[in-house]
Amino acid sequence: MIQLSSLFLFLSRRRWAYGFLSFIFALSIMLSNAQPTRAIPWIELFIRGAQIYQLSSISDKQEVELGGEINQELIKSGQAKIYRNKEITRYVNQIGQRLAKTSARPDIPYTFQVVDDKNVNAFATMGGYVYVNTGLMLKAENEAELASVIGHEIGHIAGRHAIEQMRQRAISQGVLSAAGLERSQAVQIGVELAVNRRNSREDELEADGFGLDNLQKAGYAPSAMVSFMKKLLQQGNSIPTFLSTHPATSERIRLLQQNIDSKTANVGNGLNSKVYRNRIRSI
Repeated sequence: MIQLSSLFLFLSRRRWAYGFLSFIFALSIMLSNAQPTRAIPWIELFIRGAQIYQLSSISDKQEVELGGEINQELIKSGQAKIYRNKEITRYVNQIGQRLAKTSARPDIPYTFQVVDDKNVNAFATMGGYVYVNTGLMLKAENEAELASVIGHEIGHIAGRHAIEQMRQRAISQGVLSAAGLERSQAVQIGVELAVNRRNSREDELEADGFGLDNLQKAGYAPSAMVSFMKKLLQQGNSIPTFLSTHPATSERIRLLQQNIDSKTANVGNGLNSKVYRNRIRSI
């Protein structure tokens, strides 16, 4: 009985081995006869897969990479005409990097650029890219007021607001698949959002909160955030894009004042107007 069992096991193993060897032999024939062009679709498929962003779980590295491509397109298309003054750029970058270190999201690289535009405006895109118009720099009374705007834009990055806006825009345009969003479409939407941004009430208030906290942690006087908004509110119909959103600027000022201790409102750096004017005299 034992011998019959052993014989059956032996034959079973041989049949399995023959089947396996036949599969390997057939596979080797297919590979040896395959044309080189057959590999192209697989390569293209891999590349296309690498260019898809799953926005619900985008990593910091992917966000910075995408932000860099959006930045390149903004500059290339002329929608962000970079101000090529090294002294001014260095000054804005110093302020920005100081704020970035104490922000709610200090672990990504930040890039601060000055836009040659007399309109009072500032904006940001994902991945740490912040833009400040020369017109806004001239409108600010001191460094702390300029820092308050940069801090607010960093707040949008900290809240990942651009990513959520991109997801919503992609859904509305019907270009968001189950796999995610294709790279070129993501860049296109990112540029549109950067230039024509309309943040929700929640996003603006969250960015204000992040900005105020960041401003104080970086050592700037918190009163500057309110004073700059008040100054722009007095302009009436010419309120810049980054403030002409819902909620109303007056409401934002009221909420900021509630969160600033009146005893320490003017405690901190950046309130010297003379020093600031001297720093931006070349604009």
